[in-house]
Amino acid sequence: MSVEVFDALGDPVRRRILELLNEGERPAGVIAEALRAQFGISQPAASQHLRVLREAGLVTVRAEGTRRVYGVDAAGLAVVQEWLARFADAFAQPLDALETELARGRRERRLARGAAPDRRGRDRRAG
Repeated sequence: MSVEVFDALGDPVRRRILELLNEGERPAGVIAEALRAQFGISQPAASQHLRVLREAGLVTVRAEGTRRVYGVDAAGLAVVQEWLARFADAFAQPLDALETELARGRRERRLARGAAPDRRGRDRRAG
């Protein structure tokens, strides 16, 4: 995993670019205008952010006439997801335990109210 990818993702402007591109490909001018409206940055600054994302492997660019059209590079994001997946197990067990405790608490509250559970263990009045 390249540290460069996480450096690129660490900037809120670049994260916003990825959010925009997640909705579909966008010409550089459209991206620059959205960034100017939200962050007050210039077109050259927007181009610099797009370059960083491209060099980090997070976006693709293609020429369409005189325009540059950017899109999300799924391969670059897959690398990030794979890296993050290594930590998923660390959260899975505590979250499973929390889910069990929440279900136990809901069941105890239902029983305390005198609701008779249906054959699946659910409160019949809950609908």
